[in-house]
Amino acid sequence: MIEKWIQFDQLNSSSEGLCFISGNQTRLIGNHSRFIRNSGDGAKLVSSNDSNGYTYRGRFLDETEACSISFDVSQKAHNALRWLIARQGMKIGEKNQLVYIAWALSGKKIPQPLADSFWLLTVDEDDLDEVAETDKTETTAPIDHSLDTGQSYAIQLRNYMAGYAAKLSHHEQITIMGIDSATPGRMGIIYYREMLSPEFLQRLEIWHNQFAWPQRHSRDITDKTGKKRTQVSWPISSPVPKDIAVAAYGENADDTLKKKVIERLLPCIIDGQPFPRDLLENCVRKASNRNAYPSDKHWLWEKNLGLACALYKGFYARHPHQKLRRDYAMALEEDYTARDYLYGRLLAIAEYIEEMALNIGGESRSTTAARLMQRFADRPFETWRTIELALQPYMQRLRVSRGGFLTNRLKEIDTIKTMFNRHDFISKEKLSGEFLLGYHCQRYHFKHKPELHEGISGSGESA
Repeated sequence: MIEKWIQFDQLNSSSEGLCFISGNQTRLIGNHSRFIRNSGDGAKLVSSNDSNGYTYRGRFLDETEACSISFDVSQKAHNALRWLIARQGMKIGEKNQLVYIAWALSGKKIPQPLADSFWLLTVDEDDLDEVAETDKTETTAPIDHSLDTGQSYAIQLRNYMAGYAAKLSHHEQITIMGIDSATPGRMGIIYYREMLSPEFLQRLEIWHNQFAWPQRHSRDITDKTGKKRTQVSWPISSPVPKDIAVAAYGENADDTLKKKVIERLLPCIIDGQPFPRDLLENCVRKASNRNAYPSDKHWLWEKNLGLACALYKGFYARHPHQKLRRDYAMALEEDYTARDYLYGRLLAIAEYIEEMALNIGGESRSTTAARLMQRFADRPFETWRTIELALQPYMQRLRVSRGGFLTNRLKEIDTIKTMFNRHDFISKEKLSGEFLLGYHCQRYHFKHKPELHEGISGSGESA
């Protein structure tokens, strides 16, 4: 039946001529395929039916002089592209979808450039902690990254890329292409890159390493009793480009804006270009403005916080100026004395003290540090004084039942203050995104250090 249909379709072809692709004299195609991205897609990559317009008038007698393609070549090319998109394409948008697709010419499997490393790497099910769907408590992976600092992740990623390198020859050609349509009838190639497999794998590994940070991942599951639960994990991973667009411009960002963001990010992933500064600043600003997130969207703030840290780390890992480049550790750097980083640590400790006091009193509300986070980023010295004064009644409550816990937290605050340069501490300069790294690392450190909770029972902590 398929062979008969091909013969029938060939008989309906318009004329014979030279195929610009194969170089043979054969039957040419008049109308090229539609439905490339989905079953309702009317846009075409190749169109030659504008004989009444000004497409080629004055240059060619007809469209075949501009570019003629044979029936067989057109059908094979469009069907292959359609199959690749359905199998491994990444689609952004609903109606006029932006599609990115990467493939090896040999047909061998390759890692997808727009996927995050969490989904690329093998997921260990033991790394997922099960929590109730309504529970706001964030769970984390059992790996102690304060000691590991991402070494296990780097080794796992390197082994993952080495596995692909063993399957692909050094001369294997990789193609990355993006297609989009501005109108329902016309489609264009907005990105096209050909490179050899070693370079492709190296660029991906660099991206996933430089922009790695603990990221929030969750999925809904149904247990044996039929109850729905949410599995949450914080593995070290690179961020997803679609999530970067949402973190920079909010959940209400339209598809056009998301497309533009991903178009700008692809050269950073494939070509190793510096990360756009305006996207970084938007993500840092959104993560700092904690009050903008409603109480039922606390998980989104947690997610955007980890994403902003990943982008800040990656931005300075490949900063355009060599002197400004820095490799941030994915763990608390207790000997790092940068002003913004230290202020971030102070904010995390103040929040931890108040959270503990609120838990003892059975209260459930946001802390002073959380409410003043944006103001703290703009005026750290003035706001820190306000936060310290607001902590006094909570510290009085902790002195009764959690004296050891409070003593250790106050020692940490005093130690951090002594690490400041005096002029830096009283400076009115705004904090950069580096304070989010100090804040996030200090919070992560508290969650992963069991010895910090020894005083919760009232017996006191060891200094």
